[in-house]
Amino acid sequence: MSSTQQGVYPGRRLAQIVRLKPEYVAEYKECHSKVWPEVLKQIKDCNIEDYSIFWDDNTGILFATLRYVGNDYEGDMARMAANPKVREWWKMTDGYQTSLVPGAKSSDSEPGWWKPLEEVFYQP
Repeated sequence: MSSTQQGVYPGRRLAQIVRLKPEYVAEYKECHSKVWPEVLKQIKDCNIEDYSIFWDDNTGILFATLRYVGNDYEGDMARMAANPKVREWWKMTDGYQTSLVPGAKSSDSEPGWWKPLEEVFYQP
């Protein structure tokens, strides 16, 4: 019997990209080596699990993957954005990045800063 048949929601898998400015590679890696506890707690409280960010040094692309396990994604993302410490983190890290979303101004506004990707294959 699968976990969904047993009533355990496996989560919604998401992936996003943004470009890291080459002059900020060291700063970006450093801040992510010690993410602020308030930010980590908010991520967990907003039902995000298995969150990873990968970096391609040839293109500068940051590739994020995560699993959302809640029941109200929009509501949880609104709660995330309402946290002043998260917004402070976003302001800092946005300065290290260039969005690939046309018209994006920051992580704290629409359209979103990180470009969502379509999943075209998954082998569990």
